[in-house]
Amino acid sequence: MFITTKSLRSAAVACTAVAALFVGSAAVAQDLEESYWYAAGDRNFPDGQLWATSYGECWQSAYPDGPNNLPPCEREIIVPAEITVKLLFEFDKYQVPETVVNREELAVIDEYIAQVQGTPVEEYVTIVGHTDAKGSDAYNMALGMRRADAVRSYFIAEGYPARLLAPAESLGKRDLLPQYSPFSVEQRRVVITKVDQ
Repeated sequence: MFITTKSLRSAAVACTAVAALFVGSAAVAQDLEESYWYAAGDRNFPDGQLWATSYGECWQSAYPDGPNNLPPCEREIIVPAEITVKLLFEFDKYQVPETVVNREELAVIDEYIAQVQGTPVEEYVTIVGHTDAKGSDAYNMALGMRRADAVRSYFIAEGYPARLLAPAESLGKRDLLPQYSPFSVEQRRVVITKVDQ
């Protein structure tokens, strides 16, 4: 009886070990299947395509039994949209957002800032203030600078890196738009533009 019980125990241990080995092997096989090579977008391994795991991750080097001499596989970088925005101001005003006439353009700026924050791309932006023709040159240069400074501060307050913002500039009334009256609201503007460094 003792021998039979011992034999049964040994058999039970052996079955448990075999089951564990099978489960472990299945897990390894599944892991290998999950991480095996396939061409990005196609599991039929066509030539000339980049290679990725089944998780969509890029491989930089091959498994011993995988394809060799692969082209570099890089993540796609989403580039923020181009931006050129003109904020228009009330007469003799510069506060942002309180005295901005076209508030919808602030929403464009907010969306642009969010795009830049969500990517590794660094965008350098210039900010130039303008005025209408009323008043002296000196006064309008100062007013244009106050407007540009206010917009620059708005960018920073919304989380845009200060190092990617050019120093505020003013052209005062020296760059009037010829298609509008010299005294129109379209002249009282701050122009924000993305530039290549």
